[in-house]
Amino acid sequence: MRSPLSPTIDRTEKHTPCEHKRSEQTTNCCYVVHNQERCRSATVCDHRHHNKLPPACKAEGVLFEDAGDGYAFTQGDYLLTYYIAELHSSVVTVKVFKSEGSWKRPKRNLKINILLGGGAMISTNGIDGEEIHLTMPSESEVSNLVATSEFEHKKRMEMIHPIPDIEESLRQERAELSKIPVDMKSGDWFLKIVPWIGGRIISMTHLPSDSQWLHSRIEIHGYEEYSGTEYRSAGCTEQYKVIRCVEQSGEEESICMEGDIGGGLVLQRQISILKDNPKIVQIDSSIQARSVGAGSGGFSRLVCLRVHPTFTLLHPTEVVVAFTAINGSKQEISPEAGEITFEGDLRPNGEWMLVDKCVGLSLVNRFNPREDNQSLRSYTKYKCTRKFR
Repeated sequence: MRSPLSPTIDRTEKHTPCEHKRSEQTTNCCYVVHNQERCRSATVCDHRHHNKLPPACKAEGVLFEDAGDGYAFTQGDYLLTYYIAELHSSVVTVKVFKSEGSWKRPKRNLKINILLGGGAMISTNGIDGEEIHLTMPSESEVSNLVATSEFEHKKRMEMIHPIPDIEESLRQERAELSKIPVDMKSGDWFLKIVPWIGGRIISMTHLPSDSQWLHSRIEIHGYEEYSGTEYRSAGCTEQYKVIRCVEQSGEEESICMEGDIGGGLVLQRQISILKDNPKIVQIDSSIQARSVGAGSGGFSRLVCLRVHPTFTLLHPTEVVVAFTAINGSKQEISPEAGEITFEGDLRPNGEWMLVDKCVGLSLVNRFNPREDNQSLRSYTKYKCTRKFR
């Protein structure tokens, strides 16, 4: 069985705009480089003077590219491009200043947008690695472009119909299935849950540190649970019905859901932020038999409860999974180790931690080790309780 302890890396590319001292007479303006083939962009300038541009205005920006998966970038398998934008008289020149990494620059088109403000822009196309020139319009032309863009934006906004407020319907004690994520905010945590796709937690924000621990999209990843050892087996994508949602003053906030996983079985999950210890998110899950006997539609099969959280790693090289095994040995696994399965006395002894050494934060997962790595026949009940803090 694959270990649920193997986190998935979320490395977000960051494009760093340069900073310039602004005069009292300035308006926002950006030179934006777009890689049309790979859908990437880099901001390389963030201002221009409103009345008169200086004879030589220069700014720099960077664009980092790699495979987007794995750790080859640590061995130099990437392309880091430093772009420079210079303004001489009324001509803006954008070019590659220098580059780093072993990746060869592919022959590809670039689109240069100069943002004038109010949603207005002027654009030109070129080849990445070559000098690209764009003539700035006159001040009167800029004013006309900005005014026209702001007028069109105002017309579009007037045609937009506001989304109705459905927050109250989500907080009913007997809430029905909804296509809007359910928010749970209490104590130290702010969670977002999607009942209609696997009853998953797609967001898990620690409020005191303003840190997001889960990596997900609406349809995949986050905190998932399956009814088999196979990845994304039954229970992962089924619709879950909200059977109880409690949010009252003085009571713990919780949501209880269940989904039909076939064979007369349901997977029930209750997610709670505890009243007496608001630092803890508790997840109680169970596989229950609802249809048993001849004609019920149920069938016998081997099931287990597999927990599969996918985490965001803001500092991949500084993050480890640490725990004490049942045999007493200390274990510390870095993302570079890939997938590792722990069995027998090498399994965590009721607790493991995802530790970010860079910011000094740990996500602690506590569970009953007797419930770990077990499977059983259907028509019985299997329960697992996990606490995150």
